[in-house]
This record gives sequence, C-alpha cells and structure tokens, in this order.
Amino acid sequence: MTCQPDRRELLKAARRVADFASTHGVPHSYAARRATYDHAGALLADAVLQAGLSYRSVVMPRVGRILKEFPDANRVSALVCLVEKNNTAHFLDWQHPTKLGRFDLLVSFLDSEEIDTIDDIRVALGSKKFRADLILLNGIGPKTIDYMSCLVGIEAIAVDRHIKTFAIKAGLENDDYDYLKNVFSVAADLLSISRREFDAWVWSREARKQSPQLDLAF
Repeated sequence: MTCQPDRRELLKAARRVADFASTHGVPHSYAARRATYDHAGALLADAVLQAGLSYRSVVMPRVGRILKEFPDANRVSALVCLVEKNNTAHFLDWQHPTKLGRFDLLVSFLDSEEIDTIDDIRVALGSKKFRADLILLNGIGPKTIDYMSCLVGIEAIAVDRHIKTFAIKAGLENDDYDYLKNVFSVAADLLSISRREFDAWVWSREARKQSPQLDLAF
C-alpha cells in the first residue's frame, strides 16, 4: 500500500505539474468546455467501451451512432428493456462478451438503485456509498467512476495512461491512482482551471502525440 503524502509533498508535486503544464501550452484561463452527456445509453457505452480501446476509431463512432439511432435509450429504464431483449451487442455494435457483460451489469446495478436519468446518475456519483458499491462491480474501477463523473459534469480527474505519462514528464515518480488524482486536482486549482477541463486538456495533449488531429468531442 502506498503511503499517503503529506500536504507539503502533495502541493510540491502539484506545483511541478502545474508549472510543466504552463510551459507546454495550457492556457491560463482554459476556455474550452468539455462535453457532457444527457443520454444514459451513450454515457454507459462510453464508460464501458473506453478502457483499452482507441477512442477516436472505436469508441467515438459507436457513441455517435447511439446518440443518432437510439435517442429513446436516454434513460436506464429503456436500457433495462434493451438488455432483457439481449440487444446489448447490437446497441454497442460490439461482440466481445466481457464489455457486453459489463454494460449489462452496470445497467442492472443502476436499475436496482432506482437510478434512471442522467441527473440521477450525477447525484448518485456524488455519494461515497454509491461509489463504494459501484466499485465492487466486476470490471468497474476508480478510473471508470471518475471518468463517468467527468462525463456528467462533476469536477474530477480520471487517472489513465495519459495522466500517468504526463506525470512522468513532469518529473513525478509515484504512480499511485489516488496520489495522482489528488496531485492533478490541486494542479488544476493552482492553474485556475476546472479539474475536468484539465483532465481533458492532458488527455487531448498526450493523445495528439499518438494520433494528430484527435479531439475529445462527442
């Protein structure tokens, strides 16, 4: 288990990340507005598909298709019907059983918690108990929960490989999830940028180095 850093160590690391970001193009006042979902089906599809896949070539086209072809799947209750009819593979345009099962499990869990709309999901994600219960689901980790939080408008940092790469470039050695989440959260505060916008900026910056002209948009 990684020891929790003291406040001074955390602030020092956050300042290092903030300074590195400032010298590599992050605006002092970040004007971009990260998109949020108002469609439960698209949100859950994005959250389930994104792990380990190319966002640009795999996730984004499927989410766009869901928004276009399944406008009524904007509530969990509608997704329950879809799952019960074994239509998850068609809905996600995906065949591998792991992600299909994860989607079904997430829908079932939200339904059991009487969560139906995006507003319900947003409120629930603000509950420590809900997050603790959610993380017990197979395949759902802290990154997925924080990622979902970003996508519904909650200020959060979802620590993925891009955040970790950026941290290494900034001179950080500790790659513990909670440590980096706290460091980048404080760094965003030091930069006077919303945390979810800073998360999106880091993601876009590092992703562009692998795939030019890639934007984080829905």
